[in-house]
Amino acid sequence: MKFSIIIPVKEINDYIRTAMPHYKNMEFDDYEILIFPDHVDDAVAIEDVFKALGDKVRIIPSGETGPAEKRDMALEYAKGEYIAFIDDDAYPAAQWLTKAYELLQGSDVGAVGGPAVTAPEDDIWQQASGKTYESKLCSAGYTYRYIPEPRRDVDDLPSVNLIVKADLFKKIGGYDSNYYPGEDTKLCLDIVNTGHRIIYDPEILVYHHRRRMFKAHLKQATNYAKHRGYFAKVLPQTSRKFAYFVPSLFVLGLILGPILAIFFPFIWYIYGGVLALYFVLLALSIHKPGSFSVWILTMAGIFTTHVGYGIRFVQGLLSKELLR
Repeated sequence: MKFSIIIPVKEINDYIRTAMPHYKNMEFDDYEILIFPDHVDDAVAIEDVFKALGDKVRIIPSGETGPAEKRDMALEYAKGEYIAFIDDDAYPAAQWLTKAYELLQGSDVGAVGGPAVTAPEDDIWQQASGKTYESKLCSAGYTYRYIPEPRRDVDDLPSVNLIVKADLFKKIGGYDSNYYPGEDTKLCLDIVNTGHRIIYDPEILVYHHRRRMFKAHLKQATNYAKHRGYFAKVLPQTSRKFAYFVPSLFVLGLILGPILAIFFPFIWYIYGGVLALYFVLLALSIHKPGSFSVWILTMAGIFTTHVGYGIRFVQGLLSKELLR
């Protein structure tokens, strides 16, 4: 067995059902799929999942536990030489494992991954969430996680599209569930610290259903921000980077500008000019918006993401420990 595909999920859902045909259509056929729901109590749902792929799929109840713990169940159940992590709300492109297998043959390669592109069937609220992440003004130098960009070595990839050599995964001891979400950052750091490379390649591609604007999107983005702030303190090798601090500096400027302008009125001109420039850059940074509605929603999404991320990053930076 070459690949064990690991899908943590709370319950068998519509995303899992619609994803199964995409696995069947992959070019690389030597794999198993392990799905870890909390419980298995719906015979019809199970039958639906098995219908497309038959005995390639195993559904293993994990009990009520988090995604990181479910992914670590690969240590016990996975039979493949390589462990491919993907989320329940994502599905692979046809060449996903083909390209991964090619790159994993390098002895110095510990893991590979690629972009998680917004699923084309998502509605405009989800498309706007995806466009927010695709913007250079929002994701800075990390847009390669959301749109295909040239191959490169990286030190951090999200577990929505991360494929690790099984023996290395076992040697490391799997994920550190104390860091969810963000356990993938810790795992990638552990991989790099063993002296292995992590390769990003645009052809190792999955499609990812985004959270809808605004509530679900902001909940996800700000939760990551809190953990990234904490990681900037405890995992500085990969998380103490200036780009992660920029939203907090932006929020600080939004707050201090009007206060300082009370005492120094000329600051209003600077404040207004900087904000005007910000919104021009924001509007220009949106990657192929497609429609005016998505463009407007994305502009609002980037601004609210900056503010929410900036606040929660500081919260994480000041936290003594992360509570789930």
